[in-house]
Amino acid sequence: MSLSPVEGVALAEIESTGEGPEQKGLVGRSPGQLVWNRLRRDRTALVSGIVLVLLILAAVAAPLISRLYGTSPSQQFGDLLDATGMPLGYVGGVSGDHWFGLEPGLGRDIFIRMIYGIRTSLLIALGAAVVTTTIGVVLGIIAGYLGGVVDAVIGWFTDVALAMPFLVFALAVVPTFSLRFYGPRDAIPTWFAVTTLIVVFAAFGWTGTARLVRGQVVSLREREFVEAARASGAGLWHMLFRQLLPNIWAPILVAFSLAVPSYVTGEAALSFLGVGLPESVPSFGRMIYRSIDYLQTDPAYVFFPGITIFALVLAFNLFGDALRDALDPKSSR
Repeated sequence: MSLSPVEGVALAEIESTGEGPEQKGLVGRSPGQLVWNRLRRDRTALVSGIVLVLLILAAVAAPLISRLYGTSPSQQFGDLLDATGMPLGYVGGVSGDHWFGLEPGLGRDIFIRMIYGIRTSLLIALGAAVVTTTIGVVLGIIAGYLGGVVDAVIGWFTDVALAMPFLVFALAVVPTFSLRFYGPRDAIPTWFAVTTLIVVFAAFGWTGTARLVRGQVVSLREREFVEAARASGAGLWHMLFRQLLPNIWAPILVAFSLAVPSYVTGEAALSFLGVGLPESVPSFGRMIYRSIDYLQTDPAYVFFPGITIFALVLAFNLFGDALRDALDPKSSR
């Protein structure tokens, strides 16, 4: 009798450990519990997971942190700048009141803007990852199961999206899209800028997930459990989302976890080039762009935002790799 991939994960875990289901500690464990146990034994997953939890909590609690810190991201401290606009004191004005110093020129607190910058990056990255994963899963599972003309049409759209250069498209579309609804002198609302970036990411990001899901479905659609469900008269949506989708959740979850850091860096890159978020919205890309003129006179201005976005992206990538290994019972890690 052929097992579904979900059942195979639990069986492979038992075989890899040499323990039978009658042994204490493995009885009644679901595939999810087995994956969780593997993650707990992985030090890389633990460290990266802790870093991610701390950064996500900081982003969610940004208004509370701002209230406790006593500073808002738009508040300026011009009295703490010298005549040339440079922060007074050492290391860019680092002090007990301003933990990471002040921005040259405007005098805004770097620490609180970084907290809100994490909030901005995660909001856009997670939103784009959810949209692109949903589109990719739906199109991929339909193309893989139906095949034929449907598969060919979806594959053609996938090839077209992959052939278009993302950066050139974003540089051309984002400003044009903004001018379509707002004038050159109008302030663009934050919600509109965030939605525009998510739409641009969604126009390109679904292709990788769609191809991944299509390949998984093609390998499953002729399996015995699928044939049995088809023979029992199951409808199309039941086949797609009750029989096939539960058996391909592992690669989808890994693809989602690895898509988030790519959107974090993508948002930072577009903001760095001036086509992402408005200047008033805290963003790592904007902060790094403004810090270029102060690399020699105030290196702390680029160091703190740079090391934070590096830690955020690295933690996501490491956790994604650890999750992929945990979902593969035959992994050596």
